[in-house]
Amino acid sequence: MYSVGIIGCTGAVGQEMIRVLGERNFPMNELHLFASSRSAGKKFETSLGEIEVEEFELEKAKNLDIVLMAVSGDFAKQYGPQIAEGKAIVIDNSSAFRYEENIPLVVPEINANKAKGAKLIANPNCTTLILAVALYPIHREFNVKKTIVSTYQATSGGGAPAMAELEEQTKNYLEGKEVTNEKFAHPIPFNLIPQIDKFQENGYTKEEMKVTWETRKIFGEEDMLISCTAVRIPTFRAHAESVTIETEKEITPEQAREILAKAPGVKVVDNPDELEYPMPLTATKQFDVEAGRIRQSLVFDKNGIDFFVCGDQILKGAALNAVQIAECLV
Repeated sequence: MYSVGIIGCTGAVGQEMIRVLGERNFPMNELHLFASSRSAGKKFETSLGEIEVEEFELEKAKNLDIVLMAVSGDFAKQYGPQIAEGKAIVIDNSSAFRYEENIPLVVPEINANKAKGAKLIANPNCTTLILAVALYPIHREFNVKKTIVSTYQATSGGGAPAMAELEEQTKNYLEGKEVTNEKFAHPIPFNLIPQIDKFQENGYTKEEMKVTWETRKIFGEEDMLISCTAVRIPTFRAHAESVTIETEKEITPEQAREILAKAPGVKVVDNPDELEYPMPLTATKQFDVEAGRIRQSLVFDKNGIDFFVCGDQILKGAALNAVQIAECLV
């Protein structure tokens, strides 16, 4: 049995970490919930009973077996390496360490072996994770040469305040009141915003480049060709992605469905006759990433397919993946 800590336990991802640890019966006999001083004293129900939130203490965290971090990149950079100097193995959900060569970026369905022996492990970006779980099994069999992705990302990717803005401003819109924006570049109700994060020199946003950088690192393919357009949409939860790939070997939709049906972490939802396909409504609060709309590419013909994926970015995109990494270590 293991002692576990969650730093940032009061946020959306931290709360899901508590739930996932319980639902997956993680072998722990001790759970510490850490947050800032203003949250200390709050109590949350866990699989080990009601636990009171503690103000973060470095020395206490260092002496645990596993520490899950759901905090800002700045906090992670400051304290993650210090915690890892002690007994604890640190699994960080921020972007602080994803691009450091000596720190593994892990998706257990793909590269669980990278977590072995590491003291500090990075969790990928949620958009990357949802794509990677479905793309990798196809890449392994057919060698994906090019990937073009368009994302449809829920407001929860911007945190609880972003979700609140969608709800409040949608009410304002429907009541004929002024619609304003604070968390987004433009009003979000009944709108799409083709910008997530800051624009880079190449015209892509940082969110879009994360998909390229991180997928290459996870797959171990430094020169893999990946282009992404990331779009914020007015939904609360679960990211969707439209994917077009060119493969080195010829591929059929039937072959892709067969591979994805066997792939861990993927659920094939692909029955157009019954109007069944991946959607945020069905992917929300599900551990698996839904994959569907699988069809032969009209551009790449026999060497390409198009498909659609949808996954809960708070679960597989964050909390679930972190717990799965921990499971690889026990």
